[in-house]
Amino acid sequence: MQRREFIRLIGGATAAWPLSAHAQQLDQVRRVGVLMNNAENDSEAAAQLVGFRQGLQQLGWSEDRNVRIYARFAADRPDQYQVLAKELVALQPDVIFGYTTPINAALQRETRTIPIVFAQVSDPIGSRLVASLARPGGNLTGFLLYEKGITGKWAAMLKEIAPQLERAALMANPKTTPYDYFLRSAEAAVQSLAIELVPSPVENAADIEQVMTAFARLPNGGLLVLPSGTTSLHRDLVVELAARYRLPSVYPFRFYVTAGGLMSYSSDLIEQSRQAASYVDRILRGASPAELPVQTPTKYVTTVNLKTAKALGLDVPPSLLLRADEVIE
Repeated sequence: MQRREFIRLIGGATAAWPLSAHAQQLDQVRRVGVLMNNAENDSEAAAQLVGFRQGLQQLGWSEDRNVRIYARFAADRPDQYQVLAKELVALQPDVIFGYTTPINAALQRETRTIPIVFAQVSDPIGSRLVASLARPGGNLTGFLLYEKGITGKWAAMLKEIAPQLERAALMANPKTTPYDYFLRSAEAAVQSLAIELVPSPVENAADIEQVMTAFARLPNGGLLVLPSGTTSLHRDLVVELAARYRLPSVYPFRFYVTAGGLMSYSSDLIEQSRQAASYVDRILRGASPAELPVQTPTKYVTTVNLKTAKALGLDVPPSLLLRADEVIE
């Protein structure tokens, strides 16, 4: 065999090897665990899971051929986080996709070896999920829900639409969200806005009703709802009470506003699930989570409900309407 032909054959084999290895990888049935804080019948949870599945499918992973997804739902029950985390880890999946900070903390306690991709986490460094955003360093990486200072943005929006506002309740379940992280951010922001911040932790529907009823007894109050499984689960109750007590409110997700809430400024949860599929894909192909940087949100969406504003007797400033990505009339 001549030297030139030998080199050509070797070069062809080298070029073909990655394609062959790639094909073999996609032909293997891989196991992906998913752990969500929501209830299985929650429409938002279903939409986010569909987004994740679509993201995987676009990258070549089909549940009919080469991937099996094992989903578990905690239904906003903190006592189930560790139970379900243990159950998923026992299945020995190739990678786990976890939603929210406490869910991923539970997963981290169960395994330091199975790769974990997180979403809807606000303070992964403070929560000790990663060493740094640029180099996570362990078996977790993923996607930030919000960047630091988001609570200040929500407070400023509340003051913009209700200039007479003097007090704002900061409501969430500390067991399902890093409450202190958001509280510190809010405290730094409200000083310049002349707003008194009222910490309002809740753990269930009864707490929500009690806290909002007591808070509404004084005038010129408003509501800042933090991202929390408890408030999301009981979003219809939160929106109903805000309307009953005429509390201007800013919400962390669009689905509160479509349910009748006043306004929201949020990242796109379904899109984040699709993006998370790209990290799951990279890990299934051999990437290490320790080397995949934590991603920050690239897009925020402002949604305003004009019907609710009118019912509350509020005039929406033109500047806010111009910034709105969606206006519900």
